[in-house]
Amino acid sequence: MDFVAARSKMVDGQVRPSDVTDLRLLAAMLELPRERFVASDQADLAYADMDIPVRGEPGGGAGRCLIGPRTLAKLIQAADIQARDLVLDVGGTTGYGAAVMSRLCREVVALEEDSVLAASARKALGECGIGNVSVVTGELTAGWSPQAPYDVIVLEGAIEIAPRPLFGQLRDGGRLICIEGRGQSAKATLYRCDIGVVSGRPVFDAAAPLLPGFAKPPAFVF
Repeated sequence: MDFVAARSKMVDGQVRPSDVTDLRLLAAMLELPRERFVASDQADLAYADMDIPVRGEPGGGAGRCLIGPRTLAKLIQAADIQARDLVLDVGGTTGYGAAVMSRLCREVVALEEDSVLAASARKALGECGIGNVSVVTGELTAGWSPQAPYDVIVLEGAIEIAPRPLFGQLRDGGRLICIEGRGQSAKATLYRCDIGVVSGRPVFDAAAPLLPGFAKPPAFVF
């Protein structure tokens, strides 16, 4: 496969037509080899318009995916990442999203609870020569307090409950972008912290696999 041509086709055929206009973001997606962030036998899927399943710890990681490039690009653009920002990437799987955001900001903390996926992310980021991303391992729902507060928090997956523990890790003026809900009713939601008060608004329709720990508790049935 001609990966350079595939990258160009991904950006011109999937990302640009979805109202992604940030030139820095488009340049990052044109330059970064997405095929390095998937298993070698999945390389032909790297630029497909789909969520790509990734392989984590044995017996775990069911449903974890590298989210589709169109959805990822729209989430990142909505977060309005600036050059001096510190970004927390929650559920970054193999590191592609963190790699893209690293081109837009000062530093990215990539949080992943699956140790195999975290190791894959470190390897791929190292191979790409990316030095401003630190990969840490811990529960996604807890965020990563040692380096808080963050200017931007990006959740790379869907949630069914509000990420309230993460709100407390936002700097004043900070933004959190996530996909709330599942199926046809799911929407990307942008939260903003202003003087300690966090409020959110839906920004576009989106869907993604559910992140671990963010499922709604089962309702009690008589």
